[in-house]
Amino acid sequence: MPGAVVPRSRQGRQGVAEKTTGRQPSLITVHRAGAARMRGTGCMCGGGSMKRSAGESEQQAKKQKLLEEIGESWLPYLTPRDAEFHQLWKTKYSKLILRTSDTVPKELHQVVQDAFLTLQKHGCLFQDLIRIKGKDCLTPVSRILIGNPGCTYKYLNTRLFTVPWPVEGSKIKYCNPEMFDACKALMKLNDYLYNETVQALKEQSLSETKETKDAAVTNKEQDFSTYVEGERTILEDQSSSYVPRTDCINLKSKTPYNLTLLNYMDPLQMPYLKQEPYFGMGNMAVSWHHDENLVERSTVAVYSYSCKDPVINRNQLQDSRGRDPAVWHAGLKIAWDIKTPGLALPLHPGDCYFMLDDLNMTHQHCVLAGWPPRFSSTHRVAECSRGTLDYIFRQCETALQNLQADSESVALSLKSLEVMIVKEVEGIHNEVEFEWLRQFWFQGKRYRKCTDWWFEPMAKLEEFWKKMEIMVRQTQKSSHPYLQLLFSVCGENFHRSCFSSMLGEGPADPMAFSSLPVLVYVKKTSLVLSEVGKEECTMEQRNEIVSCFLPFLTERQELRKEWTARIGGSSHFLDDNTHCHYKGTTVKLAVLNMVPVPAGKDFTR
Repeated sequence: MPGAVVPRSRQGRQGVAEKTTGRQPSLITVHRAGAARMRGTGCMCGGGSMKRSAGESEQQAKKQKLLEEIGESWLPYLTPRDAEFHQLWKTKYSKLILRTSDTVPKELHQVVQDAFLTLQKHGCLFQDLIRIKGKDCLTPVSRILIGNPGCTYKYLNTRLFTVPWPVEGSKIKYCNPEMFDACKALMKLNDYLYNETVQALKEQSLSETKETKDAAVTNKEQDFSTYVEGERTILEDQSSSYVPRTDCINLKSKTPYNLTLLNYMDPLQMPYLKQEPYFGMGNMAVSWHHDENLVERSTVAVYSYSCKDPVINRNQLQDSRGRDPAVWHAGLKIAWDIKTPGLALPLHPGDCYFMLDDLNMTHQHCVLAGWPPRFSSTHRVAECSRGTLDYIFRQCETALQNLQADSESVALSLKSLEVMIVKEVEGIHNEVEFEWLRQFWFQGKRYRKCTDWWFEPMAKLEEFWKKMEIMVRQTQKSSHPYLQLLFSVCGENFHRSCFSSMLGEGPADPMAFSSLPVLVYVKKTSLVLSEVGKEECTMEQRNEIVSCFLPFLTERQELRKEWTARIGGSSHFLDDNTHCHYKGTTVKLAVLNMVPVPAGKDFTR
């Protein structure tokens, strides 16, 4: 019965079947013990669009409540084998659109699938090191980001940098002609999916408008005034599932995809895959989630290509209930809802599906592994207001406007000590280091396998960062007129022996050192504090400026400690003498005195 919770049954027989045939759990017959153990370990469900700190706690609370409500039963889900499948799709998942492979131009299939194989052949697909609940882990799928030049996409605390596709007017040097052809093919696919999305949104708008009008006139007994008022309400107070007809005019401006995240997995080569925890859908390649950092209500379009199926003994698949474990599926469910059955949509080679409008916000989706290897190209409208080179360069220019050089000497000074300006500059300083430079170099040399496009702007960005460091660091002598100020503002935690040691005046007090991570920055004290120490600065001004300045130093030091902690026991270090070579010149990677790499994984290849 659709919507009913399915009780546990036939555990013993199913357990044997899984071991002997490799079959995945069906809707009814599932081994619950393994799922219970897996549930206890947690999975990446929902919460992707939330801020990491508060979002993860909220998501875990929702997940725990959901699992408690489910208890020892599976929630129901439907596949095309079920009679109610299409009705459920139409009523609860209407914003999920499928375009089967036979509707896609054959020549597009050919160039896109060739592009996948080219990227794989040249070793351009990488497992990402992501951070969940403070722990680092590798994604089970291998990925590469391709898109508009200078765009980035951040998910699960990892920022990916696009391999630029050849947009008109761009000057991109690819490592070989095959790489150019691959990026061009994916840009062509992007254009195709964009046009299909616009058409699908128009059809969705017209269909929902018709359904709304039909519903408004079904009651023959309502009087004219009630009818008119109802029509006015429909037009003025649109539900979240309705796209107004006036929006059709602006659909093209709302749905351009600026990048695609390519995925690859060979399930047979994976030592372990998570089991789907709520419905018993079997192996998951990607757990339940919302795609994060996208423009609100933007569509996600996916081109799926699973390679030729291995030889499968269909006699092993006698039970027709549940999904076919040999076929890849997209799984969907309404977020945190146990009443509406889930949906498992089979994906055959060359199929495309679209999650329109707010579907990514109201629903969660997962990818259920089949048996053959599979590529996918997931096209998105990434929220790039703070994720492009143009943006971060503008930020740097804003910060460096406060740096003034004396034309008659090498002395540097600050133009302004206004609290808001100091806050803005130091915030940008942290952003450049931790959201850009460390994120880029942390991933090693992977981008060189495709193009050297990013190395020149990143070298420029590092130069900006060095200037911001100068604004923080300038070696001073031991007599500091503002030392007493720091003691008075920050309290006794600023132990004088620790402070003096960092200024080169004697041995440090280890106890004071361990409690003062921020003091790493005082060894080379700042232009800000130098300005604060001048006689013309009043004590009130000093207190205000130092109080706003020190939190940024504390945050910076804590973030550097966090990056260092990611190294672990088996580490690959890049010290201050490390260089990278770009166009025959040597660029010193001063920003990274160490680049963490997980044990057994070389990200610099």
